[in-house]
Amino acid sequence: MLMDLRQMEYLVTLADEQQFTRAAAVCGISQSGLSAAIRALEAELGTDLFTRSPRGVETTPAGRALLPHARSMLAQASAARGAVARATEELSGRLRIGAEQCLGLVDVSGLLEQVHLRHPLVELEFAQAGSHELAARVREGDLDLGLVAATEHLGSLHREELGRLPLVLLTPPGHPLSGAEPVSWADLDDVDFVDFQGSWAVRSLNDAVCAARGIARRVRCATGDVHTLIDLVRRGLGVAIVPAHVGAKPEAAALAVRPMPADAPPWVVSAIARRPSEPATALALELVRTQAAPAR
Repeated sequence: MLMDLRQMEYLVTLADEQQFTRAAAVCGISQSGLSAAIRALEAELGTDLFTRSPRGVETTPAGRALLPHARSMLAQASAARGAVARATEELSGRLRIGAEQCLGLVDVSGLLEQVHLRHPLVELEFAQAGSHELAARVREGDLDLGLVAATEHLGSLHREELGRLPLVLLTPPGHPLSGAEPVSWADLDDVDFVDFQGSWAVRSLNDAVCAARGIARRVRCATGDVHTLIDLVRRGLGVAIVPAHVGAKPEAAALAVRPMPADAPPWVVSAIARRPSEPATALALELVRTQAAPAR
């Protein structure tokens, strides 16, 4: 059989995304190229791996049977590359890490410090951006490790969940929604909001959960900084749905913090990597597993 790793990556990504257009974007190829690769794999195996419809694709029983083997092949290839690198090189070179600001479950500065102290020959680079931008940069090979709150559209990227936190509602003092009891979804209809920019994971999380419940949400101000968001709420420009650790920051002490409804989705923080077994990336993953702790 001539199945190759690239075909396995395409298979896994298409199964996860359930749409050729999005899967092609995640894989960094044209839609026609992805479609041709999947058709070639199906021809080689003599069976359909996906059913196609105008709404997207679904894996067939044969596709579902192949998926765990495809994921295993990708993981083993990554491990093999790492083993060769560890056997032939000292731990040096470049390690590029990206993180969203104020993730709340990872001490990012402490992680960078530990890498630097333990392996001073490793050339560290650090970038801060929204989770969706970071995920794209990991997929494209611009970053080795991303610390993000995005769980969708990751394709075949390696992901390790580091922890979860509930969402809360921040309101200015004296706001109609500043009571102590949990807020209801109906309370949020037709309310002015402050939120983060579109590349931030919590923005897409908020947009999706409110849209699913028919909430008419007006985002009056969007920012790329946690402390600016807190200040905008304090000045009465809107309420904000944020992870619980943001509401616990000293800068938010003057704000009212209300629990969200019980069915609100959690804030999920993960580490993602394209090649998790490469020596420097494996080191960072090992450290981040022990560094997952509340951070201010």
